[in-house]
Amino acid sequence: MASDVGAPVYPLQLEGELTPPLSRWLWIVKWALAIPHYILLTFLWIGFAVVTFIAFWAILFTARYPRALFDFNVGVLRWTWRVGFYSYSALGTDRYPPFALHDDPDYPARLDVAYPESLSRGLVLVKWWLLAIPQYIVVAIFAGAGLAELSGAGDEVAIVNGGLIGVLVLIAGIVLLFTGRLPQSIFDFVLGMNRWVFRVVAYAALMTDDYPPFRLDQGGHEPGAEPSVGEAQGPEAAPA
Repeated sequence: MASDVGAPVYPLQLEGELTPPLSRWLWIVKWALAIPHYILLTFLWIGFAVVTFIAFWAILFTARYPRALFDFNVGVLRWTWRVGFYSYSALGTDRYPPFALHDDPDYPARLDVAYPESLSRGLVLVKWWLLAIPQYIVVAIFAGAGLAELSGAGDEVAIVNGGLIGVLVLIAGIVLLFTGRLPQSIFDFVLGMNRWVFRVVAYAALMTDDYPPFRLDQGGHEPGAEPSVGEAQGPEAAPA
């Protein structure tokens, strides 16, 4: 399930650039530093669920996802990914994530979803539960039961529930603590799993009709994307 450079571009684009130097110890307390984000994201994900419910009926009757509602849900996913990248979905940066729904091109974690001009009225009835069942199984392995339920944004859930992302990030954090470097191979693999999870979330939230590929696109950039200057110069973290 390796990344395929010639693979079709999926409507959800998730990227994350490892930004050294990383502190050896800061990751241990990021759960506390991120509490303000967790509180706000709890309410934002309640809004996400309400907006998705409204969008369901809008798509069913009009075959369109209202743009304002779509942009809000993209913003929630974007905010969630920035917090996860900072904390226990990747540990990819020590830069504190902004409190914003809009895109921040200067932040090392970015997410966007292409707006669909029209969506299938028939698929909206079945894709979020029946068609997505195989994907939910994969997500449960990657992110743990909490995120598999698509119920919220608490990235610490992946560790508590034993998701593979959480386990590998914990290992990477221990390596960082003793060596001052975050293993690039683990980072790339974790980014691929996060990318898969967010694609499934977007599909289940009715934001696209494109079925998420059973393909692990590893690394901080989408297939075919050019690496940034910072990544090209050396992605591994140096001692703090």
